[in-house]
Amino acid sequence: MNKGTLWTILGVIAAIVIAWFLVDVLFSLLWFIGKLVIVAIVAVVVFFVLRSVFSRSSN
Repeated sequence: MNKGTLWTILGVIAAIVIAWFLVDVLFSLLWFIGKLVIVAIVAVVVFFVLRSVFSRSSN
């Protein structure tokens, strides 16, 4: 095995490790953003439900 082949193998391993880390970070970020969107939607629905309940009781 010559020196070029060794560097190619090490480069491939390094690329896989870096890609694994980046994909993990990306999916964690996407999951967090998705949870934030769902929480925002539920909060808006709850806000309007509470507003309608309290506006009926004050009339």
